[in-house]
Amino acid sequence: MTAEAPIERPATMQRGWVIGTAVAGILLGIIGLLVPPAALLGIALVFGISLIVIGTARLVLAFSITDLERRERWFLGLLGALVTVAGVLVLSNPWQSLIVLGIVIGLGWIADGVASIAVATQGFSARARWLPVIAGIVSIVAGVIVMIFPATGLTTFVLVAAILLILVGVATLFLLPKRS
Repeated sequence: MTAEAPIERPATMQRGWVIGTAVAGILLGIIGLLVPPAALLGIALVFGISLIVIGTARLVLAFSITDLERRERWFLGLLGALVTVAGVLVLSNPWQSLIVLGIVIGLGWIADGVASIAVATQGFSARARWLPVIAGIVSIVAGVIVMIFPATGLTTFVLVAAILLILVGVATLFLLPKRS
C-alpha cells in the first residue's frame, strides 16, 4: 500500500485564499496611504500594460478569426491598434495619462449630473424630484473640482480606496470562520 497525501478540504483551501487576499488588500492600502504617488504610478502602469494586452489581443483576433466579415475585421483591427497605441502612450508618460484620466472622470461626473437634473426636471423620476437635482448638482460640482485639480482628485481617490482596502481586509480577517 502506498501512503497518500492528505487532501485538503475546500473550506481550508478557501480560508487560505481569503487570508491571503485580505492581507494583500491591507498591504496595498498601507502603500496607498503612505505613498499615494507610487500607488498612482502603479495604477497608470497596470492600466497601460492592460491596454497593450487588450489591444494586441484584438489585433490577433482580427487576423485569426476566419468567419469575420471584412468590415468587422477592419473595425476589430483598427480598435486593437488604437487601444495598443493608447497603452504605449500611457506607458510613455504615465503621469500625464493620469491627469487625462482625472479630466475624463470629471467630465463623466459633469455629464452624469446634467443627465440627473434633466431626468428630474422632465418628470421621469418616481421619487421626489429634488433628490436627483441635488445629486446632479453635487455630481457637477465634484466633476468641475476634479477637472480643475485632476491630480488632487486622483490622489483623494487613492487615499479613500486605500482606507477602504485596509478596512475591508481587517474586517475580512475578523469575520473569518473558525477552522473546521
